[in-house]
Order: sequence, then C-alpha cells, then structure tokens
Amino acid sequence: MDMPTPALNATGSMMELLLTRRSVVAKNMIEPGPDAAVLDDILTAGIRVPDHGKLGPWRIQVLHKAGQKALGDVFAEIFRRRNPEAEERLVEIERARPQRAPVLLAVTDRIDPHHPKIPEIEQVLSGGAVCQNILVAAHAAGFVAQWLTEWPSFDPEVKAALGHGPETKIIGFIYIGTAGEAPKERTRPDLGTVVSEWTGPTV
Repeated sequence: MDMPTPALNATGSMMELLLTRRSVVAKNMIEPGPDAAVLDDILTAGIRVPDHGKLGPWRIQVLHKAGQKALGDVFAEIFRRRNPEAEERLVEIERARPQRAPVLLAVTDRIDPHHPKIPEIEQVLSGGAVCQNILVAAHAAGFVAQWLTEWPSFDPEVKAALGHGPETKIIGFIYIGTAGEAPKERTRPDLGTVVSEWTGPTV
C-alpha cells in the first residue's frame, strides 16, 4: 500500500499544506503513528498559539496503547452500567472507541474564569487553537488526524477517570495515525457564502 508522503516534502509550500489539510475518520487510521520525537514536535507546534497573558489555559494528555485500553474499559463500564439491556457488541464498540488510532490525545481546558484582564472566551479559544495546530502539525509530519468530542467529552465520570474535576471541559479527543487509504476531498463552503467586506455602518 502506498503511504502518504509527508506533506511539506510533497508540496514544498506552507500554503499548499494548509490548503490540503483535512481530517480522516479515526476508524480508518492504521499504524504507524508518530514516534516520540515526531509527537514532541507536533505537540510543541500545538501549543504555539495565541495565549493572552501566557496563561496556558489548556492541558494535553497522551494516550498510547495502554492508556487507550484503560480508557476503553472506562467507556465500556460506564456504557454497560447505564444501558444494562445493551447487546455486548455495543459495549465492545464503546471499549474500542478510544483505541481507533495509534495515538490519542485528550485536550482539556484550564480556565481562570475570574482573571481580571483576560476574558474566559479568549482562554477557551486558545484551547481550540491548540487543537487546530495539532491537526496541521500532524499533517505536516505526514500523518492524519481527527478532532472529536462525542459523548465521553461531556461525561463527568470520564473526566474523573482522566483525573479532572467536573469544572474541566474536554475540548476534544484528537486521534493521530496513518491513513489506510488516501483521503478524498470534502466539499468546502464557497468563500462568497461566508466572507463579506464591511465598509462602515449602515444608516
């Protein structure tokens, strides 16, 4: 099988990199994932985001196979307890959920809601920028990624299992691996439908 060529080598341009980035469904990812050095680069790029006040209002947890399996057991136990009549295959789907790609990242917020100068929304958006940077950096390194929330991101028991209090928000789970096949392009909005020029207030 022909594996994707690292994006920067294939395109030779940062603009082309940005124009070709797209998500790949986690269940369609295969090995290999990034090794430790490449993952460090991806994460280092990930945190180079606008961060008013240098608060670092986000945290990233890395889950390799052992962590993914442990989290899958958490998902399965929660799902089985809340759905006692569910077929076992559905329980196993939940167990497999965090194990769909070679590397899984759990990105969470660390908001200071009472900061005197930095609005909460700026801190939240900084966390979103971390996730987007990770997606782009994974693409630049020759891998594919998908940013998902799904029900576990909003579940207090999942948060607790990951070591977070109920006030913490899971911004998303990011799956990183290699595409099993070349991803197809998806339809994007026409610029004319989402971009306009503002020339001053209308009277």
